[in-house]
Amino acid sequence: MSTATTSTTVVRPVDPALRSALRLALIFSALKLLLHLSTNLWEAHIGYGYFRDELYYLACGRHLAWGYVDHGPIVGVQARLAETLFGHSLAGIRTLSALAGAARVFLTGLLAWSLGGSRAAQSLAMTAILLAPQYLGLDSFLSMNSFESLFWMTCLLALILVLRDHNAQWSWMLFGLAAGLGLLNKPSMTFFLIALLAALLLTQQRHILFTSHAAAGVALLLLVALPNLLWQIAHHWPTLEFLHNGRVENKNIALAPIPFLAKQILSLNPITLLLWLPGLIWLLRNPAARSLRWLGYTYLLFLATMMALHAKDYYVSPIYPILFSAGGVAWEQRLPLFRRNSIYPFPLYQTLLLITGVLILPMAVPVMPPMQWVAYAKAIHLYEQSGNSENESSGILPQFYADRFGWQEEVDQITRIVHSLSPEDQSKVAILCSNYGEASAINILGHGLPIAISGHNNYWLWGPYGATGEIIIAINGATREEMHKFYNSVEIAGRMDHPLSMPFEHRNIYLVRHRRSNLSEDWKSAKFYY
Repeated sequence: MSTATTSTTVVRPVDPALRSALRLALIFSALKLLLHLSTNLWEAHIGYGYFRDELYYLACGRHLAWGYVDHGPIVGVQARLAETLFGHSLAGIRTLSALAGAARVFLTGLLAWSLGGSRAAQSLAMTAILLAPQYLGLDSFLSMNSFESLFWMTCLLALILVLRDHNAQWSWMLFGLAAGLGLLNKPSMTFFLIALLAALLLTQQRHILFTSHAAAGVALLLLVALPNLLWQIAHHWPTLEFLHNGRVENKNIALAPIPFLAKQILSLNPITLLLWLPGLIWLLRNPAARSLRWLGYTYLLFLATMMALHAKDYYVSPIYPILFSAGGVAWEQRLPLFRRNSIYPFPLYQTLLLITGVLILPMAVPVMPPMQWVAYAKAIHLYEQSGNSENESSGILPQFYADRFGWQEEVDQITRIVHSLSPEDQSKVAILCSNYGEASAINILGHGLPIAISGHNNYWLWGPYGATGEIIIAINGATREEMHKFYNSVEIAGRMDHPLSMPFEHRNIYLVRHRRSNLSEDWKSAKFYY
């Protein structure tokens, strides 16, 4: 299969090589799935608990809706399905994210094939993406982030097939479905689609946009995403308010362009730069890829947009599989002497990818006990680089690990306090938390406790459940004197103080009585979209 000219760059879907590409992609995706299934089981064994956001998503799964303040509706469905299938099994609820990660590997191999690569290009691209630390981390917990590449890369694959005259009608339908679901998964899909549109308009491939099939695909996209848009309108655009508050309050670390790009390189494993950067150059410069320039432009436009918006560095990660795939083709063309049908065609480079991937694995997935991890991170000089994407201090562990500690201890304390109350007080008590992590831990891990409420993000929309403030167990960072401004009686009944949890979660648990104004009537002032 020659890749010397534009007309022969891409294998048509009817090519017999597709069957071989599918088999190879399935092998690598199965390895990815097994890796996460095993590490998830091990992680629970060595003492790591639920990640803060996992608890929140599980709570959202119990309040299914077409939208949420700070994320799309698909993760709520994912959480509901995971809890239905696996209960509270830590490894079980993460299985769908692991499957999404396996799908990313599969699509990487398929994209390499669609760009004209043989088994050599496909295996190199999938080897690199299999152990890239950014994806290892995203695919190791219940999250919408693990699904992003699935939707984004399906869109790109569908358009490549359109350009190769492969059943344009069904390819555009596939695009519309993937793009619509991607918007329901995470709003950042919007910026990817804008970059993709601009990139196509900048190239001769713009002609595919002005067809009836394209119009049908876009119509399907809008139809799939419409319920979320209507939800946003009905609730006065809460996601925009959430994003605005985060920007005004400097919630996220704002990186200049060079540090932002440096984080991309580090999070993908620096040695993979030798793959995805040649892939980008191949898309932009190689004569054989002239019809694929729009893919390189899409990446550059999206990267520039994220830099300009001071987005979190990992927001760019869903787009890299196409560069990994193009990099495999570029390597194959530059080193044609290697066996094109081998699954291990570049032994030196692929060995380096495997070795560095294993060495960096503990930095992406918590497979070591906490203090052993700290020693290891310092030994390989990555402890300082393991910090946060937000401006909150994380203490001993990076936020991604610290947010897995303290939740069961919180629930145990709340349970003790509730049981210490008289039966009459137990029938009246409400639990008021300062953030969704605290509230979700109680609602997901607690047994026989009142429903925890909060003004944070979607918890505010779910309301106070009739709480008046007559008697409340409150978790917040206020002092006793500050609490007296709102309640007649204030007692410190417990404390959250797990040494490995986030520093802002080291706080008092108050038992307060007789709120000076009715909590339900004041609920509007409790809103905290952040």
